[in-house]
Amino acid sequence: MSVWLPVAPCTPGACARHAGRAASVPHAVLRLAAATLLLLLGVVAAPPVRLLAPGHRERAVRTWCRLLVRALGVRIRISGGPGPAGGRLVVANHISWLDVPLVAAALPSRMLAKAEVGRWPVVGPLAASAGTLFIDRDRIRALPGTVATLADILRAGSRVTVYPEGSTWCGRGRGPFRHAAFQAALDAGVPVQPVSLGYRLPDGSTATAPAFVGDDRLTSSLWRIARARGVTAEIRLLPRIPAGRHPDRRSLARAAQAAVASDSANRPAASVHHCVSSMPAAASSARTPS
Repeated sequence: MSVWLPVAPCTPGACARHAGRAASVPHAVLRLAAATLLLLLGVVAAPPVRLLAPGHRERAVRTWCRLLVRALGVRIRISGGPGPAGGRLVVANHISWLDVPLVAAALPSRMLAKAEVGRWPVVGPLAASAGTLFIDRDRIRALPGTVATLADILRAGSRVTVYPEGSTWCGRGRGPFRHAAFQAALDAGVPVQPVSLGYRLPDGSTATAPAFVGDDRLTSSLWRIARARGVTAEIRLLPRIPAGRHPDRRSLARAAQAAVASDSANRPAASVHHCVSSMPAAASSARTPS
């Protein structure tokens, strides 16, 4: 594993705890059963859904993703509009694997995820069938090819979602946006749409049960989310950054990060972490999609 991979200081023990009410064990089991059934339905339905007209396909994806998030007991609050159709790079802060269906519930698009996600049972085949692009983060030499592929997809009029922090944070802190994916938007001449994600409890404080950080296991994360009560997932589609407004990927990444940070700053969440740009990979959120 590369020592230059982005990392977060978050760990499951320190950051991923539910501070609110807990669902009963039978209730949590029912939630997991419902989510499992929806995942299996998604695998079966993916091939015929791909044959639908784009508008009907997007509605089907949005509906399925919203049902999946709700099955786990998480409410969804969406604000902002997707804007005109066409290719764009969608960039969001990263907290959990739950971010993926959450973004798709508001703005269906192809996703960029690390290669390990493709090997997850059920989820991996489903992600692949949805057109997810997998990247091996340990092979830095493969990055230019990935950027070129992203640019081709964007140029063809598709939306692609990336999480440029490169690692998950618990929601009480954020990491810097990496620049590479923004080069694809510049090369393709498409806008960038910042998206702000957050998870809240009824009192407005940050819900950390959904956080999937450090060496957390997917099974542990699923159980923690299923046991949590009163969690609301917030997704805000922020104004797009028009193509050509920024001359290089660094300034474009800074503008997108500033938009997300400004939106997050308006939420009643206390930050307990400091942003870090690079640390040894042994401490990284190695099992998180990014």
